[in-house]
Amino acid sequence: MNLSHLFDLSLVGRRDTVALEFQGATYTFADIDARSNRLAQLLERRGLKRGDRLCVYLSNCVEMIDLFLACVKLGAIFVPINILYRDREITHILSDAEPVAVVSASELASKVPVWNPADLTREAATLPDQRPRITIDGDDPAGIIYTSGTTGTSKGAVLTHNNFAANAINLLTAWQITSADRFLLALPLFHVHGLGNGVHCWLGSGCRMRLLERFEQQKAAAEFLNFRPTLFFGVPTIYVRLLDIPPEQARQIGASMRLFVSGSAPLSAQTFEEFRALYGHVILERYGMSETFMNMSNPYLGERRPGSVGLPLAGVSVRLLDPDGKPVAETETGELYLKGSNIFAGYWRREDATRAAFTDGYFRTGDLAVRSPDGYYTLSGRKSDLIISGGFNIYPREIEEFLEEQDGILEAAVASAPDRARGEVPVAYIVASRSIDAAELEARCREKLASFKIPRSFVVVDKLPRNALGKIQKHLLPRNETRP
Repeated sequence: MNLSHLFDLSLVGRRDTVALEFQGATYTFADIDARSNRLAQLLERRGLKRGDRLCVYLSNCVEMIDLFLACVKLGAIFVPINILYRDREITHILSDAEPVAVVSASELASKVPVWNPADLTREAATLPDQRPRITIDGDDPAGIIYTSGTTGTSKGAVLTHNNFAANAINLLTAWQITSADRFLLALPLFHVHGLGNGVHCWLGSGCRMRLLERFEQQKAAAEFLNFRPTLFFGVPTIYVRLLDIPPEQARQIGASMRLFVSGSAPLSAQTFEEFRALYGHVILERYGMSETFMNMSNPYLGERRPGSVGLPLAGVSVRLLDPDGKPVAETETGELYLKGSNIFAGYWRREDATRAAFTDGYFRTGDLAVRSPDGYYTLSGRKSDLIISGGFNIYPREIEEFLEEQDGILEAAVASAPDRARGEVPVAYIVASRSIDAAELEARCREKLASFKIPRSFVVVDKLPRNALGKIQKHLLPRNETRP
C-alpha cells in the first residue's frame, strides 16, 4: 500500500463531500482529487518522475496541498522549505536535495528552475483529470523534511509512505478523529506537525477542514466562532495567545470543541491550567520529531497529565538509557531511544549521520526523559542542552518550569555559560510582565532548588528566539549576560 490508498478513502469514497475551506472558497474531495491529478499530469510532462525531488517554498495555500498530492501520485519526493528561511538556508536545501525544480511565489536567486504556483495551476487546468499510472511501494520516500539545524547545517529526514501512513492511522485511532469532525488548521504545512499530522488526519478521516494561511491572534476568536471547529492542533505559543480571548468568547469556543492538541515544544503547567479554566478543556499534549512523527501522547480517554507527553503510541517501542547504553531506573533521567514504523528511513545522502543516529535498530532522539511508575513519560530537555556543572547534571527544563511559576515571569529559558571553576553554569533568560528583582528571584530559587541549579544570572529579554513552530532556539539567545 501507499498513501494514495489511504487518501482514497476520502478522495474517492467521499468525493461529493465538502472537504476544504480556504480564504472563502470551498472544495469537495472530488475537487481536491481532480486538481492534484491534473497537476500530476503537468509535473510529469515537465520531467518529474518517481524518486525525483520537488522543493516547495510556499505559505499555506490550496496549491501546496495540490503539490503534495501530485507528488504522492507520481512517486516523487515532496520537499517543503520553511517559509521563514532566507537565501543561505534555501541554497543549502536546494544544493543538498538536488530537486528538479522549486515551486515558489517569491523571487529566488536559484540555479534550480523556479516554477510559479499560479502558472502551474493555470496550465494544469487545461489537462485531463487522469491519475498517473505509477507503481509505488510503501517503503518509497514520500517526503524529505529538513531539520532546524541548531547544531550545524540542517539534514534531510527521509520519510516514507509507510511512515506517513502509520502516523496518520495511529492519530486517527488514538484521538478518535472521524468524518464528523470540523478541523481548524493554522499550522504551517512545511512542518510535520501541519503536514504529517494535520493534512493526513484530514484526508484519512474525511472531515471538513478550514486551512488558515497562518495563525493571527487578532483574528483567532472570529475564526473559531465562525467555523465552530471540533478539533484544533496548536503549539504552546498559540495556546498562550488564546488565553487573551475574552472569557465569554472562550466559553463559546469551548462549547463546540472536542479536542485541543499541543506539541512541537513543551507546554507549561501554568498555560495548561489557565486554558482549562478559561475554555473548559484539558489540552492533550503529545511528543514527536521531524524524524519520527508522533511517538507518545496523553490518552484521549484517561488522565492528561500536566507536563507529561503521556504514553507510547501503538507500535512504538521505547528505551530509556544512560550514557553507557544501560537502562535507567524509573524516575531516573535517560535518553530516549525509539523504534517503530513511524521512524524515518535515514538522513538524505548522509550515511555517516544515519549510522550514528541508530543503535540496535533504535533511533537515538537526543531527548532526555523520565518514566513514571505508571508509564507516563516527561521530557527533561535535549541531551545537547544538558548542563554539567562541577560534575552535577542540570536539566534546564526543571529550572524553566520553576521560573515560569513565579509571579511576573511569562517565559523562561535556561542555557549554559562557561565557568572557569565549574566548567559551565546555568543562566536564565526571562520574559517578564513587570520589573524583576534578581536578588529576590535568586532567593526563591534557593528555597526550592539545589544550590548547583541556581542560575548564575537572570537576563531579561523582550522575547525568546523561536522557530516557526514555537520551539525555543537556545543557540540564538544573547550572550551578553546582565542582571535585571
